[in-house]
Amino acid sequence: MIRKIDEKLSEIRLLLLDVDGVLTEGDIVYTDEKVEIKRFDVKDGLGLRLLMDAGVGVGIVTGRRSKSLVHRCENLGVTLIFDGVKDKAALLDDIKKRTGVLFRQMAFVGDDLPDMPIMNEVGLSVAVSNAHEIVRDNADMVTLAKGGRGAVREVCEAILKAKGLWEKIVENFTLSRKEKK
Repeated sequence: MIRKIDEKLSEIRLLLLDVDGVLTEGDIVYTDEKVEIKRFDVKDGLGLRLLMDAGVGVGIVTGRRSKSLVHRCENLGVTLIFDGVKDKAALLDDIKKRTGVLFRQMAFVGDDLPDMPIMNEVGLSVAVSNAHEIVRDNADMVTLAKGGRGAVREVCEAILKAKGLWEKIVENFTLSRKEKK
């Protein structure tokens, strides 16, 4: 039986993310001093924090190593980081062992061909809107937003909505202190 997207979203306990093209627009900028610069979307960051605050884990699985990524993950409180990975799907057993999360309770957001093997193994595969056509065609869900431009936030909100948590989160931000009492 094919599970519906909302059902898959509601079961997610761990969101795994590629970086270049997902958390960033995919550009890699080097200064003359050979320092790599990445730009991260703050709305994606808030989405990840809201998701973690709601008890959903977040992890990074990426082919490249970057000090910028390490700094961003430290800032967000993401500690499950696998960088410099050649075979992303091969990590799933280790991730399951470390987290206790079943494959069907994991989601992965990707944008290009190296992401396909892991996307084929997890419970929910997500492609950003500007992902390679093959990745989009094989994903369970395709975001409206582009990678590095709100796609991760969109996925976080979709998970929180499917779990019935989004309205309470919004309420906590919109009510005055008096109304919260």
